[in-house]
Amino acid sequence: MGDRARIGVVGPNGGGKSTLMRLLAGSEEPDDGTVARRRGLRVAMLPQRLEPDPRTPRQIVRAARPDLEQIELELEQVAARLAEPALQDDLARMERVLRRQHALIEQFDQAGGHIFEGRAQSLLIELGVPADQIDQPTDVRSGGMRKLIALAAELASEPDLLLLDEPETHLDTDARRRLEGVIRGFEGGVVTVSHDRYLLDETVNQIAELDRARITLWQGGYSAYVSARELALQRQMHHHLAQQKEIARLEEMIRRFKHWFAQGEAERYMRQAKAKQRQIDRMEKIERPVLERRKMALALRSARRGGQRVVELRGAGVELGGVPVLIGVDLTVMRGERVGVIGANGAGKSVLLRMLTGELELDEGERWIGPSIELGYLRQEPSGPGDNASPIEAVRRASPCTEDEAVQVLTRFLFNYEQLRQPIARMSGGERTRLELLLLMRGGANCLVLDEPTNHLDIDAVEVLEDALERYDGTVIAASHDRYFLDRIADRIVEVGDGEAHAHEGGFSAWERRRLEREAARR
Repeated sequence: MGDRARIGVVGPNGGGKSTLMRLLAGSEEPDDGTVARRRGLRVAMLPQRLEPDPRTPRQIVRAARPDLEQIELELEQVAARLAEPALQDDLARMERVLRRQHALIEQFDQAGGHIFEGRAQSLLIELGVPADQIDQPTDVRSGGMRKLIALAAELASEPDLLLLDEPETHLDTDARRRLEGVIRGFEGGVVTVSHDRYLLDETVNQIAELDRARITLWQGGYSAYVSARELALQRQMHHHLAQQKEIARLEEMIRRFKHWFAQGEAERYMRQAKAKQRQIDRMEKIERPVLERRKMALALRSARRGGQRVVELRGAGVELGGVPVLIGVDLTVMRGERVGVIGANGAGKSVLLRMLTGELELDEGERWIGPSIELGYLRQEPSGPGDNASPIEAVRRASPCTEDEAVQVLTRFLFNYEQLRQPIARMSGGERTRLELLLLMRGGANCLVLDEPTNHLDIDAVEVLEDALERYDGTVIAASHDRYFLDRIADRIVEVGDGEAHAHEGGFSAWERRRLEREAARR
């Protein structure tokens, strides 16, 4: 791995990506083999999950340099000794203490201590932490903000290699842009595990595919990897089939030679048979490639067509805890539309979806929904229909069927037999999302309302979801920070911010172009 390497790691959920990152970080040791690191290499890792931390952002970033904290502690101790009255009459001891103080100050300066405080604050502000929140507790911040603070701390440790395990989780679109800027501007190497295909295209120049305990390196970003992988698999299949054809030809010759020898023919036929067998044995066998990994069998269909006008908000507004969140929203969704909802974390995207579904009572205005419209709602954090229920029970409650039928449909959604009778509470986020999508599929709704549907899903599952939504004959309203997903499924964007919701025709890229044009015009 080069000093300025930019590597994206992709692969299915449970394939070992986080384990690979821990091996690179040195926090986990391999069961066999070795991990070779350059002498003196400084590695920092942003983990996938963060524990709540009561410290302030400033304290968290300062803790990233324990060497400076130790020097500062020693300087305080030296200062206390210099203030001791007994030292004033012992010039020899005072001189030794002063020399120690001078050495510590020099060591502190050489380690960058005199500029660290300013750098720590700059890092936090650059990553989007408001200046007035730098000295406030972190555990009350959103998941996205906590992740940015943790990233600032890792950067403050001045690593040579930065390891990022799903850094985009919980980040809104603006925060993801800042993350891209950080990765591009970092002076050392970066290895990123990510399900954000847009982020991978923007920041990496190599893809490490981890599949079935094997790593394959591909040049370029994610889009280049997809194309190159498809060509390579087709080429491998061609060579595999050609080799199998040659092996079959040689085996047929061996069979004939042995038959002739058995009929009393010359011994040379047995020698020829053995020579052909050695030819087969010496071949470097070309493995039959898996052209397509097994994927969940998601197929979305509405049970009935529904009316032309699906759902409408007229001057609608909602307050939460006495604070207005959305005010005077006018929005009409027509049959067959694909609406993408975007906005910063906390702007009110989930609130807008709950207004559309009727889950939130309006404080002003009105909501109208077509009489033949059946809504299917995927919440941002799927909880499953009763955490103590098993997946089999959940499927049978949602749509009556036999246990065998429930088992069959669950296995088609990549659940193994052990998981089928375990409580839903023990499932990972990705597994819960897959279960919720299965229940939506069986519900037959003609309007799907999806809140961050790509959260927790690996890239294969997201692409299956995109394919299913493209073929779906109903209406889709989806809030997401996944720009690749929005570009593929949305034909209208609703931007939520400052208490308002504004609709824009076209997909995410069209909205992004207009945003950049507006920013350029203001400059």
